[in-house]
Amino acid sequence: MTQGTWNVALLQMDIAIGEPERNYAKLEEMLNEAVTNEVKPDVIVIPEMWNTGYALDRIQELADPAGERTRALLSGFSREHGVNVVGGSIAEKRECGVFNTIYAFDREGNEAGDYSKIHLFRLMDEEKFLQSGDKLGRLELDGVPAGMMICYDIRFPELSRKLALGGAQVLFVPAEWPNPRLHHWRTLLMARAIENQMFVISCNRVGISGTTEFFGHSMVIDPWGEVLAEGDESERIVRATIDLGLVKDVRRRIPIFEDRRPSLYAE
Repeated sequence: MTQGTWNVALLQMDIAIGEPERNYAKLEEMLNEAVTNEVKPDVIVIPEMWNTGYALDRIQELADPAGERTRALLSGFSREHGVNVVGGSIAEKRECGVFNTIYAFDREGNEAGDYSKIHLFRLMDEEKFLQSGDKLGRLELDGVPAGMMICYDIRFPELSRKLALGGAQVLFVPAEWPNPRLHHWRTLLMARAIENQMFVISCNRVGISGTTEFFGHSMVIDPWGEVLAEGDESERIVRATIDLGLVKDVRRRIPIFEDRRPSLYAE
């Protein structure tokens, strides 16, 4: 890694609903493709619920118990290739139910953080089949403080602001965001970047699941809100290089955190 920059790879993959074996095989194929590129990534990001898709009626039988299979795969890959991996999210089975959970790993294969989706999306019946998380998604990669959110979470600006106030300079957003809400997707992600003066790195899936179509458009957005890279609607790896020093520069030029008046914002 060049000091102060990250090469980022977003695995904009199609997901076979209810077929974990196909999805694990596809993920391994795309992971290996990501690291054989001429420019090796520093961080790889994967979409939401990539192990099962939204097969919610079968999620109890399909979910990864304690995330063991996923953690072993991603930890081993990170360690072997010396790359950070923000492992999208998976259906993860615990004794108390199934959660929509991200696991992230550093270059040594150590677990750098985890996050279970806080806001469950009623339009896809998540609340009927999944349990909601109860902690913020904080982690540190290469000494850089970062945050994690999942899909629907981006509609809640309080969450990203809380992460930014905690020091996050980068926000990772795995998603399964469907048509026809492309305008919402792009606008919300750019807003989260601008208002928090942070990089937003979002990885959305592609393909069709039942009657729902997913449009991709995975994005890397800088702290000014400029789109550095954006996918199309096909399965592909979206790549970008980000200058991490830009966060400090933008926050110095427009000191919104110093000018906040939180005493007036309380409900």
